[in-house]
Amino acid sequence: MHPRLYLITPASFELDGFCKDLASALSGGDVACLLITDGGWGEAGFQKIAETIVPIAQAAGTAVLVQNDSRAAGRSRADGIHVDTSDEDLKRALENFQPKGIVGAGGIRTRHDAMTVAEAGVDYVLFGLLERDEDVEPHAKTLQFSSWWAQMFETPCVALCGSDLAGVEGCAATGADFVALRGAVWNHPEGPQAAVHAANEVLSRYELTEAESG
Repeated sequence: MHPRLYLITPASFELDGFCKDLASALSGGDVACLLITDGGWGEAGFQKIAETIVPIAQAAGTAVLVQNDSRAAGRSRADGIHVDTSDEDLKRALENFQPKGIVGAGGIRTRHDAMTVAEAGVDYVLFGLLERDEDVEPHAKTLQFSSWWAQMFETPCVALCGSDLAGVEGCAATGADFVALRGAVWNHPEGPQAAVHAANEVLSRYELTEAESG
């Protein structure tokens, strides 16, 4: 097995245009997961966006998660939810979505945070903060945490790449199970399809190893 691709929607987008970009990206190769993030559209707007995007991605064999909004996740029939708000929100998500649905955790700032959410029973941890403006390269802390986690723990981890596709190499080298891409795909000069294809070529060169301990 090698690391797989985890796509994140842009911070803001126009729905029709993004659906075309998404279809292009999904035609470029393997995409394990798509995270629909909240662009500040309000509850009804976010739900409409999720209901439009979810079936497009699922038809391509991609699991879809919704950021923090359990109602939008449920009504859109997404595969799960990604929580990066509070411990209470994460607890409710675990109660409501598992075991049938996926529950991922982000917003992790310390190693203790990561171990705490993993002990709660999440399906993966994401290293890198989605609320930050994207840097060109993956954040050094993201790479450090991902490398540490991949060597020590069984819970899968996601390493957040920067806005340049060149960062995929560094993220994959940490041993992370998934590499998350945002602007590197949607803003790629040759289009999302080419970006996904190129990212998968890099990921295919890295083999995952079993963690030493849980």
